[in-house]
Amino acid sequence: MASMAWIINLPHHVSRNHPQMPMMARAAQFAPFAALTGYDAVIHETARQTDKQVELEEYDNERLNRIFSELMDSLEENPVVTVSYFKPDEHKAGGAYVTVTGQLKKIDTYEQLMVMEDGTAIPIGNIMDLLF
Repeated sequence: MASMAWIINLPHHVSRNHPQMPMMARAAQFAPFAALTGYDAVIHETARQTDKQVELEEYDNERLNRIFSELMDSLEENPVVTVSYFKPDEHKAGGAYVTVTGQLKKIDTYEQLMVMEDGTAIPIGNIMDLLF
């Protein structure tokens, strides 16, 4: 140990031929050793907030059924509707509430979907509110 003490007291060598490397470049040379690649994306995804789907009350379900009945009678007119519905998240539990306005193309009772003119397919069971 005593023999190493003399190295500490020596002046730092500065090359006359090569410019000193910037601090960012020095840090970048260690980047290939990052053991947890993709970890930042996982942390970001975990922190992203989603909503839970709420269940409608019986009164709200009856009101939606009346509106659907009226819509079925006026499908030939391609009415403009505003639909608020729950859209499940593709990557984790929960989702988001979305509101769209557009012309209704059809109501697919077999698949339980409302299809808009622009191709948006809305699951009937996820609809929270409907205006036309």
